[in-house]
Amino acid sequence: MPKVLVTGAGGYIGSVLCQVLLDEGHAVVALDRFFFGDTLAEHDGLTRLTRDIRDVGPGDFEGVDAVFDLAALSNDPTGDLDPALTRAINHEGRVRVATAAKEAGVGRYILSSSCSIYGTGARRNLREDAPIQPLTVYAKSNHAAEQDTRALADDDFVVTALRNGTVFGVSPRMRFDLVINIMTLHAFERGRILVTGGGRQWRPLVHVADVAQAFLATLAAPPEQVQREVFNVGCGNFRVRTVASIVREVLPIPVTVEVAPDDADKRDYSVSFDKLETHVGFRAERSVEEGIREVYDALKFGDVEASPRTSTVGWYRRLLEAKALVDALVIDGRLL
Repeated sequence: MPKVLVTGAGGYIGSVLCQVLLDEGHAVVALDRFFFGDTLAEHDGLTRLTRDIRDVGPGDFEGVDAVFDLAALSNDPTGDLDPALTRAINHEGRVRVATAAKEAGVGRYILSSSCSIYGTGARRNLREDAPIQPLTVYAKSNHAAEQDTRALADDDFVVTALRNGTVFGVSPRMRFDLVINIMTLHAFERGRILVTGGGRQWRPLVHVADVAQAFLATLAAPPEQVQREVFNVGCGNFRVRTVASIVREVLPIPVTVEVAPDDADKRDYSVSFDKLETHVGFRAERSVEEGIREVYDALKFGDVEASPRTSTVGWYRRLLEAKALVDALVIDGRLL
């Protein structure tokens, strides 16, 4: 089995992906800053590497066969907290990872990108070669990372990018700032879902476990099928207000849905997932309804709960505010 290094291993997708890899018999190097804590279970095949991707070098990738590059400041609102920092991590940091991996002799590199790069417009069922219209620094950084890592590809270094839809489902590093997860949380806690941005905007959706399986399927695919390719990953496209209605219908509790009369959300895109099936033979299996039930049951039985760490932008804001406070009090390198 190939030895796989996963950046962002402690994140929402990464923590699920690491466990899937270990279950399949892979040796895993889990590289992360572990901003949200270490949620990875102990395993003989797991090696933790507490590193920032902006500092990695070829020595960090010795003996590694493939890299799954997930490390990033996640989602559009988080990217807007500090645009320069987002570009440094989400674009330049990931190019550094790919470059170091190539220099170390790693054979495969798979980038975790996002369908958010499609941005906006009346275009529907977008394929991977469609013109993009990224609206945020997060989306623009993803696209730049795609382009610059693809430029490193050669006969000995296979580069692929997976453009994930909006992810849902339960993870050891749970997130309640994603549309299905947060709607299910609000229905569970309040019996009420408030749809913002008009709710008519489209989103491609995908279960976190299917994202993990898409990475494994891409790794197993013949190099000529995935070299320099990008693939959309998702189970379907839904209007946001439709998702709210599905949550209301699926849950066994009374739920009301309200649509806020605020400005329309300009992020609006639906995509095709056919290319991943034709090139790699993979299609997402888990439905939106399954994900809603899974999150609801996890909440009901206390397996997950909302906390400051389950909101990515909120947690990063806390870290930045804490750093500013400490920096203001430090004198000659001493806090106390």
